[in-house]
Parts: sequence; C-alpha cells; structure tokens
Amino acid sequence: MTARIIDFLNTRRPDGPCLVVDLDVVRENYLTFAHALPDTRIFYAVKANPAPEVLALLASLGSNFDCASVAEIDMALAAGATPDRISYGNTIKKERDIAAAFARGIDLYSVDCEAEVEKVARAAPGVRVFCRILCDGAGAEWPLSRKFGCEPEMAIGVLEHAQALGLRAYGISFHVGSQQGNTEAWDGALASAAGIFHTLAERGIQLGMVNLGGGFPTKYLKDIPGVENYASSIDAALKRHFGNRIPETIIEPGRGMVGNAGIIKSEVVLISKKSADDEVRWVYLDIGKFGGLAETMDESIRYPIRTSHDGDAKTPCILAGPTCDSADVLYEKAPYELPVTLSIGDEVLIEGTGAYTTTYSAVAFNGFQPLASYII
Repeated sequence: MTARIIDFLNTRRPDGPCLVVDLDVVRENYLTFAHALPDTRIFYAVKANPAPEVLALLASLGSNFDCASVAEIDMALAAGATPDRISYGNTIKKERDIAAAFARGIDLYSVDCEAEVEKVARAAPGVRVFCRILCDGAGAEWPLSRKFGCEPEMAIGVLEHAQALGLRAYGISFHVGSQQGNTEAWDGALASAAGIFHTLAERGIQLGMVNLGGGFPTKYLKDIPGVENYASSIDAALKRHFGNRIPETIIEPGRGMVGNAGIIKSEVVLISKKSADDEVRWVYLDIGKFGGLAETMDESIRYPIRTSHDGDAKTPCILAGPTCDSADVLYEKAPYELPVTLSIGDEVLIEGTGAYTTTYSAVAFNGFQPLASYII
C-alpha cells in the first residue's frame, strides 16, 4: 500500500472493483533487479501486467521483454522496445505466429521439442533458439506443471536438431516455479544446464546463454527474501557449475516486478451463514476468480486483505466471488480471519495484486465487466 494509491482511491472513488498500480514501485523494483544482477539482462514477463504505461516505463529504463504471443510482441514494440530486446518465450506457437514474429525482426525463440524446432526452422530461418528444460519447482507457492519443458537429456537432441536445421542453438532455459521462496532453487537446474553445455560442446555446438526464468516473489502474507539474496545464490551456483566460463544470463521477472505495485479495491456484496449455528461466515466480494483473482485457485496465492475495521475482533470467513459458478470460491480450505464488524457495502483492499489479475480477468462472464485498471 502506497500513499499515492491511497490518495488516488480517496480522491477518485472509482466505482466497482479496480486495480491501481503505482509506477514508482515498478521503477524501484526494476532498479533493484538491475543493481542485484548487474551482469544479467532483464526480460520483463509481459503476461504479468501488459499495461502500456508499465511497458513504456520499463522500456525507458532499458528492460527487455519476454513475450508469449505476437500481440505481446506488438505491445512491447509499441512501448519503445526494439526487436533485439524481445524474446518469443512461449514454447507453444503457431507456425504463422512464428513467421509474424520473424517479420517483426524477432531473433530469439523458445522451444522444448523437435516439432517446435521444425516450425521455427521453416518460419524463421537462422534465428537463435533456447531449449526449456523441466524443473520440479520445489519451494514455489505456484509450482509449474510439466506443460512446458523437456527432460535435460532430451534437450541435447532438441538443440542438435535445431543446429542441423540451420538455426543457432543458443542456450537453455528453465523456470523454478512462481513465487519461489527458496533462494537455492536455481542450483539443480543450473547443474543440468552446465551438463548440457558440456555435452554439446563435445559435439561441436557452443551454447552461450542460460535463461534463469522468473520465480522471484512478491510479498503476500509471508516475508520473502530480498532480491539480493536470490542474486547471491544464483551467482554462487553459476560459478559452482560453470567455473570461469560463465554464460550470458537473462531473467524473466513478472510477479517480482509488478506484484507489490498494485492494490485491488473491492466491495462486500453479501455476508451470510449456511446454518444458524455455523461459526464461519461467507463473505462475497464483487470480484472473484473470473474477475482477476484466478491465482486463488487451490488457494496457492493468498493475498493480504485490508479493511477499515482491522482493529476489531475477528472470526474465520470463507471468501467468494459474485458469479453464479460454484468454482468461484477464493478461500475455503483455510478461511481468512476478518473483522466481525465487516458489513455489506464495506470496501476491501486486496494487496499484492499488480501481477496476473487484469490479464486473468474474464470478458463479461455473467455480465461482469473485466477488471478496470488505473496506472498512476
């Protein structure tokens, strides 16, 4: 919560649920990453929050951009990034989208299988590709599935295939899981990457880059290590596994760049119980999973929640959204302690929501409008 956001909400009084993002926080986060990892290029994960103002600020600061689609590539270009500052980081791409990216001058692509390599070779001849490997994500609050990446042994063949088809086998990438709380989580993946570098070097292919991915957390209910702690651990792991031949490195922060810059203003629509003797109240907000809080799925991300009654006695509450979908329940397995004086119509502030909220907001599901966004 920043004074600028509080002032905006007090003076503008926007109607309905909305996200307010403070650009000063985004700027501070970028500079913190740049200072902690001075030899690593920053590729902001556009999917976290693609607001034009956020992208323009980061572009002006020198950021590069990790894009998942041609639309995101166009957003980054419109914000002032040049093609050499953009990576097409999605491993699942239509061939015509690869061709569209190539026509825009994009030279860096992610792959994780030979079929994707073949699409890239046909649509974007001669470009650089990096292969994503699987990572277990232990220690992350939002572990990633096996949807992206391949086993390290397979990556060797994928990159050999890329080189044989005229592409430049450029490097390895991985993702240690979103909201990663373990500063040592990069060590095992870097060990695998070093092994792939060594094997391919013996076969005449010199890789040059390791994409360290995202995973850098933002503060929700629990304290988190500082960026400097992650940087120190990553630097030690690079030296341990690569010795004096440290490759080029890039990171893809999304949540860590914009998560703590945003607050969602919400309103209590209803408070009820399911039986007369029920000790747990149901608190229904005017925003839920389909309005931008999709990361409450499985209660993985637990946002700090603030009300004007926080000094009063509290009781356990189940939080839910407003839609006519039974899946639209935010927190039930572990109810939140909320003030007994909380009432219908009260304002609720949901902190740490600058990332993965507007981009998850459904278009008019049940007639509810997408999450409004204000960038200040």
